[in-house]
Amino acid sequence: MVPRRWSWFLKPTSQTKPVPRYQRPCHLVGWLLVSISLCGMGPGLAGEARPTTGGRIEVVLANDYRKDAEAIKQTFAEAGLANVHIQFMRQGRPPRNIGLGAQVSADRARAAIRLAKRYNGGVTILLPERLFPDHYIAIASSSFDDTVEYPVNEEALSQLENPSLTLEQFHELYRRLTPADRPPARKGRTF
Repeated sequence: MVPRRWSWFLKPTSQTKPVPRYQRPCHLVGWLLVSISLCGMGPGLAGEARPTTGGRIEVVLANDYRKDAEAIKQTFAEAGLANVHIQFMRQGRPPRNIGLGAQVSADRARAAIRLAKRYNGGVTILLPERLFPDHYIAIASSSFDDTVEYPVNEEALSQLENPSLTLEQFHELYRRLTPADRPPARKGRTF
């Protein structure tokens, strides 16, 4: 009889026990590659938050801006937000909200807030970062209801726009303004 540790070379027969799926060579190699990629990033990099230049920016604008779409894309690109996708509302005004992913750099977030103020008439609502992928920015998204919309005033917005905030400080302040344990105040009728 062949020892169990070598049984993965053999097809299961009546003399050998079948090898569990997690002990097969292809799974062991996969786990090895995952372990190397997570642990071999260099000293301290695996747990640190790193800013990135990439990430998708979704923007919804009023139909009035449709004729200026290319110029607006150029403005976003000059601000460091090159991967911008613009949609236009057919009627009315889009909501004055902004949502940022947890790893959006502070500089990119400040640029997004500045451009949201310029093209959307201001920012009065923050959407929590837990709703978005890490490097994602949403400006004027109508995909969320008032159960996740946190009102923000000009004073708090100016704190977010402070250029001296680091990545960690910015997102700590953003999380304080959109706390997961405290839902936003209800608007309108409640039943």
